[in-house]
Amino acid sequence: MQQARLNRGDEESRIDWGIIFCVLLLALIGLASIFVAAYHDRQQVSIARQVITQLVWYLIGTVMIVVIMQFDAEQLWKLAPMAYWVGIFLMYAILVFYSRSYFASTGAKSWFAIGPFTFQPSEIMKPAYILMMGRVITTHNNEVGTHTVNSDWRLIGKMFLWLLPILVSLHFQNDFGTALVFFAIFAGMVLVSGVTWRIIVPAAIILAVVGSTALLLVTSDGGRTILEHLGFQAYQFNRVDTWLHPNADTSNQGYQLWQSIKAVGSGAIFGTGFNNSHVYVPVRESDMIFSVIGENFGFFGGILLILLYFLLIYLMIRVTFDTKNEFYAYISTGVIMMILFHVFENIGMNIGLLPLTGIPLPFISAGGSSLIGNMIGVGMVMSMRYHHHSYMFSNKKDFQ
Repeated sequence: MQQARLNRGDEESRIDWGIIFCVLLLALIGLASIFVAAYHDRQQVSIARQVITQLVWYLIGTVMIVVIMQFDAEQLWKLAPMAYWVGIFLMYAILVFYSRSYFASTGAKSWFAIGPFTFQPSEIMKPAYILMMGRVITTHNNEVGTHTVNSDWRLIGKMFLWLLPILVSLHFQNDFGTALVFFAIFAGMVLVSGVTWRIIVPAAIILAVVGSTALLLVTSDGGRTILEHLGFQAYQFNRVDTWLHPNADTSNQGYQLWQSIKAVGSGAIFGTGFNNSHVYVPVRESDMIFSVIGENFGFFGGILLILLYFLLIYLMIRVTFDTKNEFYAYISTGVIMMILFHVFENIGMNIGLLPLTGIPLPFISAGGSSLIGNMIGVGMVMSMRYHHHSYMFSNKKDFQ
């Protein structure tokens, strides 16, 4: 009996309750925000249905965390290629079997739809890609031993080759926003992979120059002609126009962004109070969910939400340092970059600082695909502490 209690205590000590607490708080904020959004929706959709549906997704995500936690580093290592190729298969299958109704409303071929059930494979591809990149980086570093400029360029090339099939699929899906998420994950994992600063600094300068040039091109008629020849679509230009001039744009996106800015602004410092919304924002339960938080709880509520995200990130970083496992470190970096970019982009676009890209707010926005992808990421990080006895490996054969 005493031994059984000791075993239970040991297992509980291996669970990071701080991460669970943060995710639980975000889930409660999400449910409350979805309730407010549904309550004030002019389409008179069922409030109970939206809230219960999201609650079911949270429960499924919780099961995913529990399941993923059971996988130790060796099992995740072996799972990585399978997860990646299954994800690639789904990413290309969507180009044929995409939802025609979603394509008509969004212009993106990103969703499967079977009756009322919808699924976005790119969201599940994110943790699969993170796993595969962790394996690629670890294998490369163990093979080369000492980093050199040539070996680092080979590593970057390998990482990009695994990213390329995803980017090609997203190009044909017309999903530029999700492509940016994968680029953010790629960049974050390159930074922690040991690549020399003699490569990173010039690359950052080149990226800044390219970004500035792209902004100049997209804001001029001649530049847009050039970008059109390079494959840019009209909807991408419309999003830039909406971002720069939301009050002058007559499209649905322009109206949505302008209403979101008004809603967040009307919240002032402490907000209008829970479920006391006066500004209508179309389809606010998904990508524009931060407008609900900004209006109801104001600047103070928005800052508390951002601090909660940073607490979650801090706890993930602490677990990584505690485990001292190279493969886990790369996985954690990918998950952290995925969550950080989502938070940065979603809040930025809700307040007009960044263009609309269709990026959901992690653990809060309505929708199952994104939530499950984030929950899988949390499960991978939590498996680090759960398998605290996992050893630090020194070469590839340890995981064969």
